[in-house]
Amino acid sequence: MHKPWTRWIASFAALAVVTLAACAPAEEAPEPAAEETEAQLVERAQGIHERVITLDTHDDISVANFTPERNYNDDLGNQVNLPKMEAGGLDVAWLVVYTGQGDLDDAGYAAAYENAIAKFDAIHWLTSEAAPDRIELALTSDDVRRIDAAGKKVAMIGIENAYPVGLDLDNIRDFAERGARYMSLSHNGHSQFADSNTGERDDVWLHGGLSDLGRQAIAEANKWGIMLDLSHPSKASNMETLELTRAPVIASHSTARALNDVSRNLDDEELMALKANGGVVQTVAFASYVNSEKAGAHSAAMRSIQEEIAAEMGFEMLDRAAMMALPDDERNAYFGQLMDIRSRANERADEVSDTAPPVDVSDFVDHIDYLVNLIDLEHVGISSDFDGGGGVYGWDDASETFNVTLELVRRGYTEEEIGMLWSGNLLRVLDDVQRIAAEIQAEEA
Repeated sequence: MHKPWTRWIASFAALAVVTLAACAPAEEAPEPAAEETEAQLVERAQGIHERVITLDTHDDISVANFTPERNYNDDLGNQVNLPKMEAGGLDVAWLVVYTGQGDLDDAGYAAAYENAIAKFDAIHWLTSEAAPDRIELALTSDDVRRIDAAGKKVAMIGIENAYPVGLDLDNIRDFAERGARYMSLSHNGHSQFADSNTGERDDVWLHGGLSDLGRQAIAEANKWGIMLDLSHPSKASNMETLELTRAPVIASHSTARALNDVSRNLDDEELMALKANGGVVQTVAFASYVNSEKAGAHSAAMRSIQEEIAAEMGFEMLDRAAMMALPDDERNAYFGQLMDIRSRANERADEVSDTAPPVDVSDFVDHIDYLVNLIDLEHVGISSDFDGGGGVYGWDDASETFNVTLELVRRGYTEEEIGMLWSGNLLRVLDDVQRIAAEIQAEEA
């Protein structure tokens, strides 16, 4: 399948400021010929990027972007849409059915379920009505390869927070039938199933790990072929999940806590347990998870520029919590204006580049290197958390996806290894989870 490259040159030029520290992760990987020029290296990376299937396991959505008037056929100014996927050669986007944590009562569960179904329906509408000639929903790894070979983009579905399941575990099967292929048991806030990593803020926990319902939910996810996602639950929840699950797990958008000590990242004990389980951690290009100190300094410097521009426009800047609390249509309108302000501010980024450089693709791939060296390459993948706060300089939307492959090539990863990182490892886990689900269903028949 041929991928267009309308933006790779500009992206590569922007990335030239990145520190290109080589750190070959695999001793058997052949070194490029010493006489290889920069142009030849880029051309070689481009060929690899065209041939491998690139897969991003975490892209948030707003239902306001799934209407006849406004949808992913157009570049909406967000980070993932069909024009940006096509420009950057991103083949597979896992569109996320995300629900923020609310009250653990009937009203809360009902509202969460309604939100989840609206997002499932939006994704199905995109692939069946809005753009069936450009993107198709995949349920298996074979689907991914078939759709990619046909020259279309691939949509897959993940659930961020099992809160919409409520107390009815039959909803797990229902969600699987709607296309969900991974699910986290909590988000930011303790759910009815599991404690969240956010308990580290105040040392207040609801279950001390998993609840009894959470343990049952693991069995149901195993039975219906849904990969369990470790990216938001607490460490205690994750370690117990790894003990109980019959199938491999994933972390859909996390990275190495040893390199950046935030509760959303996985520490070495969790990572080694994930390796023993046969799972995969999808390294996330979320600047503050990659390098909090560097991201904080750059964000503060850029926010000053953004606030200056916003004041000139009469636009009120909100913090993330206030933005996420807005109704979908208002948040979408706000985010569109914010993207315009950020774009204008980015044109002035050189004003702070010396004193507060951004977290970039090189910093991101440092985490990939660390994870590969700790738990081996077959347990490592790639994700962005686009449209949910993710992005680093050089990979700040789907149109810049090539820059990740380029940095991997610079560090000596082979084409086979890059293919495994981009999609092979994750699809292998999906195959294992679906095989085990069939075995469980046969046992219970």
